Amino acid sequence: MQLTNLKVSQVSCAVASAIVLTSSMTAFAQDSPRLRTPRRAVPGPIQSTFRPPHVDSTVTGTFNTDQGPGAGPIGPGPGCNVFPASANIGTAVGLSYFGPPPSTVNQSLVGPVQLLNTGQIDATNGTITIPLYLGHMLGGQNVWYILTDVDDPGVAAELGLNFSAKMSFMGNAVRTANIDANADLVFNAGTVDFSPVRSVTPGPAGSEFPPTAYQPGSVGDSAYSPFIQIANAGNVIYNAPIVAYNVNASDINFPNGNVDYSKVHDEVVAIDPINMTVTIQLINGFSFGRPVWYMSMDASIPLAASIEHNTYAPLMANLHLGDDDSFSSPIERIFIATNGAESGQCNNPLRQGLSADLADGHRPNNTLGGIPTLALDYSPAWDANLYEWTQAAISSGYRGQLREEFNILTFVQDGLLTGPGGAPFGSAGFSINCPIVIRLN
Repeated sequence: MQLTNLKVSQVSCAVASAIVLTSSMTAFAQDSPRLRTPRRAVPGPIQSTFRPPHVDSTVTGTFNTDQGPGAGPIGPGPGCNVFPASANIGTAVGLSYFGPPPSTVNQSLVGPVQLLNTGQIDATNGTITIPLYLGHMLGGQNVWYILTDVDDPGVAAELGLNFSAKMSFMGNAVRTANIDANADLVFNAGTVDFSPVRSVTPGPAGSEFPPTAYQPGSVGDSAYSPFIQIANAGNVIYNAPIVAYNVNASDINFPNGNVDYSKVHDEVVAIDPINMTVTIQLINGFSFGRPVWYMSMDASIPLAASIEHNTYAPLMANLHLGDDDSFSSPIERIFIATNGAESGQCNNPLRQGLSADLADGHRPNNTLGGIPTLALDYSPAWDANLYEWTQAAISSGYRGQLREEFNILTFVQDGLLTGPGGAPFGSAGFSINCPIVIRLN
């Protein structure tokens, strides 16, 4: 079934999570039986296969203290749902009379393109189910992880991962691993504690960002980064976020949801260590005007990890920021509104930004830079560029939803946008690990 044929508009799901923060925020700032992991899940058509238990915390107002990923990317209104409408809207014929999307001929053309091809996307709930891998620390502790990106194009094509040339420049922010005699990864360092209880306390109404208090739901030690270099396999660099640590299969067997988030990453919707799969929540965004879904797995500062429902990864702070697309740059930019339109919540088609997210619990609709099929400069490590609408722009009625990088940069040039608090626009000094999953159009 083509993605464009799915009647997602008929689905009503709550949405929660958030994404990232401010240049000033830096100041806030046992062994189990060996399980053989599949090299790759067999990909199939984008379809609805799993429906997690659903509680609408946006009604109860608990979304800023909920554990887990929050609701999915299919929101209850146009401000919280970027899924494109069917092509036959406004015509006199059904969608079946239309030819296939142009993207089936050339992936750079309009139409859906699944970019992470290791498993199936559930378009009804906005999740992806991908392989779960089991490795070990040098001390023998179990490391449950996923693979999303790699800096070798041949490996990317073979395994269905995203290729990122920029990852080759991540050397100062990677931890190392080796493949053992059983073809399993053994990591030299980097652990994650999943027991903390996530919470975020928003600022006052209308200025919910920055929050007044926060606690990430999972915290890595000083040696933890999701990025790994396999020393005895060509020094290839992978994006391999940890989703559970130092637990046995029986401790994290939640194939139908109801996950224990004191043991598992908050973005996990379901985890099956018997069949070696994990279902991850997806997040709304845009790249050069195209709607996309991506994961959010780690962040380099605690505030970002708290809002993002992801893991604080201290070693990510070693990534060089601020020099997007220059030689040796390991990052790509993500553009995040602090004070975008929030009145009307999801009913507002212009809704966007961190204050909106902290006020209603739905996705902030961030704008990504280059992704595969649209550009060559993709990296899963996104350098957060926060922007603030000036009061003059707001008073003139100019504030709206921005979906394209150069549109944002032009508005900065024209004085409509600044950095937080009127500061110069640019890198906010932290990064987020957000692997791209699908371009929706």
